[in-house]
Amino acid sequence: MSIVKKRLSPEESRSAALEAARQILVEMGPAAVTLKAVAARIDRTHANLLHHFGSAAGLQKALAAYQAETVCATIGKKMAESPPGERNVREIVDLAFDAFNSGGAGALATWMAATGNDDALDPIVEAIHRLIDGMAPDADEKRLMHEDTLALVLMALGDAQLGGPMAEALGLPRDTARVLATELITGRIAKFWADHGGKAAG
Repeated sequence: MSIVKKRLSPEESRSAALEAARQILVEMGPAAVTLKAVAARIDRTHANLLHHFGSAAGLQKALAAYQAETVCATIGKKMAESPPGERNVREIVDLAFDAFNSGGAGALATWMAATGNDDALDPIVEAIHRLIDGMAPDADEKRLMHEDTLALVLMALGDAQLGGPMAEALGLPRDTARVLATELITGRIAKFWADHGGKAAG
């Protein structure tokens, strides 16, 4: 008895492939994210995946964009739920750190850069730009958010790579980098609003 594969639209097929790639990344690391592995996971052909992504590097870049969009959408929702002056900075810090650590984005970006994909962080940066541009009303606040994002991404990326061993070697709690990131960004936001006429309006 033959089993007929369910026909998927191009968008459904692409989405299924990216979700499978994300699962492989988390389970086995970035080196395991290949067209062949993803095709096998979703019962598609190598040629089908090649059509969507062009190459393994294309798949990895699409995966980085998929992860970034997912995280930014979650962060955007959190930020929209409260006025700028009342946002839970630690919650946003945790979302970013989790994406780079347990979500595998840090390992993926590092792997892509190490294997010659020089624009490894472009999809992440582009997703963040869209998030900030849609939320920050003026140039000054956008600059603050871009600067804070730079610090947050660099800290989250570094923590994903070295945070555990470094914290242990220095006798510090594992979440120390998250605490420091929260303190840094909270302090900078407070200074910004003090310099610009007080707390942000709702």
